[in-house]
Amino acid sequence: MTMRQIGLSIYPDHSNEKQDELYLLLGEKYGFTRIFMSMLEAKDVAATEKKFKRIIEFGNKHGFSTTLDISPHIFESLEISYNDLSFFKKLGAAAVRLDQGFNGITEADLSYNPEGLIIELNMSNDTGYLDNILSYQANKPFLYGCHNFYPQVGTGLEDGFFERCSKRFKTRNIHTAAFVSSQNGTQGPWNVNDGLPTRESDRYLPVEVQAKSMFMSGLIDDVIIGNAYASEEELKKLGELNRYKLSFSIDTVPVINEVERKILLNENHYRRGDSNALVARSTESRVKYREIPNTPHDNDCEFESGDILIGNDGFGVYKNELQVVLKPHKDSRKNKVGSIKEEELPLLKYLYPWTKFKFTN
Repeated sequence: MTMRQIGLSIYPDHSNEKQDELYLLLGEKYGFTRIFMSMLEAKDVAATEKKFKRIIEFGNKHGFSTTLDISPHIFESLEISYNDLSFFKKLGAAAVRLDQGFNGITEADLSYNPEGLIIELNMSNDTGYLDNILSYQANKPFLYGCHNFYPQVGTGLEDGFFERCSKRFKTRNIHTAAFVSSQNGTQGPWNVNDGLPTRESDRYLPVEVQAKSMFMSGLIDDVIIGNAYASEEELKKLGELNRYKLSFSIDTVPVINEVERKILLNENHYRRGDSNALVARSTESRVKYREIPNTPHDNDCEFESGDILIGNDGFGVYKNELQVVLKPHKDSRKNKVGSIKEEELPLLKYLYPWTKFKFTN
């Protein structure tokens, strides 16, 4: 199984080297292992080599692998042959990302480069681009995919388009990556920076919520913060995120009792396989806590999507069963014990039958 990673972005043509180093040290502290670095602005070989090599080598010493974002004109401006990627290897890079494509056979040939560099392909196109490359017998283990990011507000990918593009790579077992946007970062490759997400719907969300959605979609292996510099709090939250298990940040009601708090926060939850449209049911707690009383409270309102309910003493054998509301309804036999935070409600679409999940507050 491909292990999921989190990454940072560095822009040596716009940044301060000391700040970059401090940023990478913070990233190392919180479990980041990838660096995305744009070379699209590079013009001078000597200056580029000196500047990029130092920060890449620093990253390598601290457990990072670096992907350099390049395009066909970079080969021309740096006078590099498509047949010789030794310049990028000399810099210490682990991969090069082709921001713009070639003709299929060129990408296939690049995947056999003797330097052993991974070739990352631009994923943000719903075309037969990948299949064309694979048809030329590309060296598949050395092909990765990575989406674009979009600095201009309103221009990020629509969710449905993002999913279609991603599935083209994921169904062919290609390692994938996409970008989320820091709400603190102001630095990117261009002089317009309204955030740097892949998906437009992510642009103004907390960075950990963006990442949860990416990982829980099952379509993205690596999540990279597109803009620099993310705050330490953002890095910490992303570092603490469970990349494999669905989790919801919640607010609890003031009168939640002891048994409800235990059920809510201490138990392992999964949605029953015989799913319905009204609620997602986690039923093991009703067995474990069947002898524990649960007095009715917060049970006379209409429950909304994202509310979390636990059966009270009036619910018979369903007492102490936990449910997540999917459709509004009323039922006085259930106590409202909390609600999923509004910005995380879109994550409910990943609560499939048998999905394991947890709550944090």
